[in-house]
Amino acid sequence: MSFSIHVNDRPFDAEPRPGQCLRTYLRDRGWFGVKKGCDAGDCGACTVHVDGEPVHSCLYPARRAEGRSVTTVEGLAEPGGELHPVQQQFLDAQGFQCGFCTAGFLMTTAKLTEEQLTDLPRALKGNLCRCTGYRAIEDAVRGVRHVEAPGPGRSVGRSPGAPAGPQVVTGTARYTFDVEIEGLLHMKLLRSPLAHARIVSLDTSAALRVPGVHAVLTHHDAPERLFSTARHEHPTEDPDDTRVLDDVVRFAGQRVAAVVADSEAAAEEGCRRIVVEYEELPHVLDPEEAMRPGAPVLHPKGPESRIARPENNVAGEVHGETGSVAEGLARADVVYEGTFRTQRVQHASLETHGAVASFEPDGQGAERIVVRSSTQVPFLTRRALCALYDLPPEGVRVVAGRVGGGFGGKQEMLVEDIVVLAAMRLRRPVKLEFTRAEQFFGATTRHPFTIGVTAGATRDGTLTALQLRVVANTGAYGNHGPAVMFHSVGESMAVYRAPHKKVDAYSVYTNCVPAGAFRGYGLGQVTFAVESVMDELARRLDIDPLVFRERNIIGPGEPMVSPGGEEEDLHIASYGLDQCLQVVRDALAEDRSAAEAPAGWLVGQGSAMSMIATGPPGGHFADAAVTLLADGTYDIAVGTAEFGNGTTTVHQQITAGALGTTVDRITVRQSDTDVVGHDTGAFGSAGTVVAGKAVLRAANGLAERLLTFAAEHARTPRSLCRLRADAVECDGRTVPLKELHEAARRADVSLTADGHWGGSPRSVAFNAQWFRVAVDPGTAEIRILRSVHSADAGKVMNPLQCRGQVEGGVAQALGATLFEQILVDDRGKVVTPAFRRYRLPAYADVPRTEVHFMQTSDAIGPLGAKSMSESPFNPVAPALANALRDATGVRFTELPLLRDAVWLALTEHRAAGAAPGTPSGPRPPRESAR
Repeated sequence: MSFSIHVNDRPFDAEPRPGQCLRTYLRDRGWFGVKKGCDAGDCGACTVHVDGEPVHSCLYPARRAEGRSVTTVEGLAEPGGELHPVQQQFLDAQGFQCGFCTAGFLMTTAKLTEEQLTDLPRALKGNLCRCTGYRAIEDAVRGVRHVEAPGPGRSVGRSPGAPAGPQVVTGTARYTFDVEIEGLLHMKLLRSPLAHARIVSLDTSAALRVPGVHAVLTHHDAPERLFSTARHEHPTEDPDDTRVLDDVVRFAGQRVAAVVADSEAAAEEGCRRIVVEYEELPHVLDPEEAMRPGAPVLHPKGPESRIARPENNVAGEVHGETGSVAEGLARADVVYEGTFRTQRVQHASLETHGAVASFEPDGQGAERIVVRSSTQVPFLTRRALCALYDLPPEGVRVVAGRVGGGFGGKQEMLVEDIVVLAAMRLRRPVKLEFTRAEQFFGATTRHPFTIGVTAGATRDGTLTALQLRVVANTGAYGNHGPAVMFHSVGESMAVYRAPHKKVDAYSVYTNCVPAGAFRGYGLGQVTFAVESVMDELARRLDIDPLVFRERNIIGPGEPMVSPGGEEEDLHIASYGLDQCLQVVRDALAEDRSAAEAPAGWLVGQGSAMSMIATGPPGGHFADAAVTLLADGTYDIAVGTAEFGNGTTTVHQQITAGALGTTVDRITVRQSDTDVVGHDTGAFGSAGTVVAGKAVLRAANGLAERLLTFAAEHARTPRSLCRLRADAVECDGRTVPLKELHEAARRADVSLTADGHWGGSPRSVAFNAQWFRVAVDPGTAEIRILRSVHSADAGKVMNPLQCRGQVEGGVAQALGATLFEQILVDDRGKVVTPAFRRYRLPAYADVPRTEVHFMQTSDAIGPLGAKSMSESPFNPVAPALANALRDATGVRFTELPLLRDAVWLALTEHRAAGAAPGTPSGPRPPRESAR
């Protein structure tokens, strides 16, 4: 029986594979706009039209589409190539960031009826976005235009659209796996069912007999060398405790073997046929237990592992005291002591981890390895692969296409090492793409923290002492563990002026899924505790929490003191924290949202603030080059990856300003180790303040070269030459840039300039969040009546884009505050390995946040800019907890603020007959008055 289907008005008759879904059938035919986000119909990224009806193609059998007409996002445009109205709306509103979910939203929106448009929470419930916070998507659906077209040299501070926008809305932007590679083999991983075990034997013979299986890799095939999956400029920041494949597994989900086959189905069958004999070892899941004598030791001491105390499972620790906390607490009139806990959170980027390793000629008659990867750190990944396999840098090329979300999760090497091993063994291209479930039990998470806080203040609201004891659960491996722990107790303590501070912090190994880098890098966890405590001290002193903060925050020029250690290159190069708090005060003064609360609900408001360094310590390097091309346009070569962070747009704007041109005359080549000298990576909020500064230096250098050469070419004084959009004006004579390029070519003059920045010195950025909430005392439903965020980003390079970063950060933080959590059972197994069991914020869950930017200009950042991608996340949880405390009188000390936990606490509070404002709830704090 013949098969027939029309896709975007083109006939296809290739038979689907048995059981094949429509998504993979379409992608196999080159329709890469159809994305894989969840494997289970939960995210909507694969939405297509079948006979005009939107369907999730991952759930739709390909065979069922026989005789039907299928439209993907590539076929949505009008005949002749004109964009569909919905595509144009998403482009005009910039209704995307990384863009991985955009095709799905477009296909859903294109079929919404007028009635459905009146109820977007219901209409868009089948589509998820992790980046935007949904405001930009709503504006796109409503047809609101935000994109600007600034004049020559005037784009900085304006909102031109992302250069890849047209490709994103037409489905032609190419992500990691949106390529066709001849002879591609597929890898699947066999993973451990046990939390801790030694592999006694592996029988791979049955797996090798599966038709289509080419190889089975085990620890016998892997290098003995230890490394860290974490990627930093200085590899010594992380303990070396990981092997590509190990004979000891330390968490349920760790890879045991890799099967490489002609198809994913054959590779999966090969995994099922591997016989493994394990010697189960004792496991430990609680970090406090892991530090006690007699606990199982996860990583025996190695000669150069850089593990702080392996015998106690302590990957890293920091201890310090300034002044005397005991003396400070003795001077206090009020002392508050409490323990706060935060949970595991998944990054949930819609594009899962994955890589393809293949080969290309190296120009010397041999081949080199090319790794195409969904990574934030292509250069650091190349460096790690070279060290692991003893390869020269010129023998490895790493390329990141457009990356479908990262949030720190892709500052790791979780897939590239194993695909390179297989490709080198087989001399064939090999692909590994995580399933959504593997993202939960085989990738990394946010670090769970337990934070003990003791703080004291005098009656006039002066903070006398601040003490923290922090225990971070780094999981089975120490990737990012010590660095996250150290960073968590830095700016969170330094932002407050207290004469006596003390910290004891531990990053601890357990037999859990490893934690890693996550937006905020530990600050969000500790800020939740510190800002909750500041609110409690203010309440006990009967002082407005805003006034209490204003009396104790550091001011311009004051030292930033953290007992964990001074960072000498960190400065307050611009100060907007006072403005941030004033925005909160103004919002509170004019707020009328309480009237929107249903009758009988409890209403409260709360705020919190945070400070963050604009870049990581120890150096974060970027090289850039800007070139005049033969057609009179410009080219930027820069290493930073684009994953919705918007650095590509900002780099265009910086260059356009320096060269007096428009952004449409500038192309960007990026995230390819062949493109430019080096880039540490797109993490630590460095895309603008580090790579952007390198681009600025290169653009300024090229401007000087152009003006100097144009003056010589036109025989005009240099002082009389001015750059224009497509020419140089030389004392009344217009020299087109094309003419200038040709003249330079004949004279053998280079019209390329390089720029470099090393990431130091660094400044700090500030944020404040305010909520008014309503709580149903009968059901514990929490409704956010109003959300206001103030951000000190210095000179805002692109207001539309920066606003999107803030909104996305608030939305992601709300998910972590209210319901997101990875659950691990008593055997160490992740039991929430799917979106339907791990709740991500949907359109209906996220309020529209009012974003305010402060009027500051930074003395260090490029053109006065500061970073603003991680920092909006940090004050959200404490602000919401403080609002909940104000509404209910209950201090919640554990995240997430699940509805059942809130209901139980309210019930206990009422049963105890506590008066409003009396602290109670889970793990109540101890307080004393002097």
